Amino acid sequence: MPSAFKWDQVVVVMDEPWQPTVIYPVRGSGTLWQQLSGTPDAALGRLIGRTRAALLIGLTEPATTTTLVHRHALAPATVSEHLTVLRDAGFIIGERHRHEIRYRRSALGTAAVDRRS
Repeated sequence: MPSAFKWDQVVVVMDEPWQPTVIYPVRGSGTLWQQLSGTPDAALGRLIGRTRAALLIGLTEPATTTTLVHRHALAPATVSEHLTVLRDAGFIIGERHRHEIRYRRSALGTAAVDRRS
């Protein structure tokens, strides 16, 4: 079992009632308290995926699937699938306006985008 708390030695536990365990230093523990590198956009991209992050960040105002297809140069099915995932996760809200659905960020989506700055 890797452990950040036993960074200087390997421990073997064989005592009852515990399960036999080998505890060893975790790799990278020296960087545990360092400032995270990379841009906030990259962090959001690692969390939800680059394309979904780009769509979420790009929703500064309500937009249709077609608008997002042209804005991000993606296939309609790709945008539709990503919007469905973002909607199901609570990051965006789809609102019907006549014959089209306009997507906008929810409070959660806005918080996720604002958190990156």
